[in-house]
Amino acid sequence: MKAALIGIGGVLAVVVVGFMIFISINNKIIDRDETTIQAWANVETVLQRRYDLIPNLVNTVKGYASHEKELLEEVTRLRSQWGAAKASGNAAQSVKSAGMLESALGRLMVVVEKYPDLKANQNFLALQDELAGTENRISVERRRYNESVAAYNKMIRKYPGSMVAGMKGYEKKTPFEAAPQASAAPVVEF
Repeated sequence: MKAALIGIGGVLAVVVVGFMIFISINNKIIDRDETTIQAWANVETVLQRRYDLIPNLVNTVKGYASHEKELLEEVTRLRSQWGAAKASGNAAQSVKSAGMLESALGRLMVVVEKYPDLKANQNFLALQDELAGTENRISVERRRYNESVAAYNKMIRKYPGSMVAGMKGYEKKTPFEAAPQASAAPVVEF
C-alpha cells in the first residue's frame, strides 16, 4: 500500500511539474506574441504619421510639378491602399503597402530634385524635414518589430515551445521586409 501511494505521488508530481512547465512555456510565448503586437502597433503609429504628412507634401509638390501628375496620383493611391490595409487589420498587407508607398515617396523625392524653386520653398523644406524624421522613426520601429518577430518565431519553432505552439495554434509571424523595388537605386534625370 505504501509503495502504491509513493508511486501515485511520484506520477502526480511528474504531472504537476509537466503542467507547470507547459504553463511557463505558454506564458513566454504569450509574452513574445504581445511584444510583437506592441512592436507592430509602434510601426503603425509612425506609418500613420507618414500617412498624415503625405497630402501636404503632395499638394506642395503639385504646385511646382503639375506635369508629374502620374507619380502624385500613385503616391495618393498607395496612401489609400495602406490606409485600407491598416483598417482591415491585415499586417502582411499593411507591410506590403507600406513598402510600396516608401518606394513611391523615394521616387517623388527624386522628382523634387528637378525643381530648384520647390527645394527652396519653406513649406516644402519643413515637410521634407518632417518626412525625413518620420522615415527615421519608421526604420527604428521596423527594426524593433523584426527583432520581436524573430524572438517570437524562434520561441515557437524550438523545442519545447514548438509543442506548446502547435497545441495552442500559435503561428509564425511575418517580419517587415523592404519592397522589391527598394533594392533599385533611383534614377535622377535633369
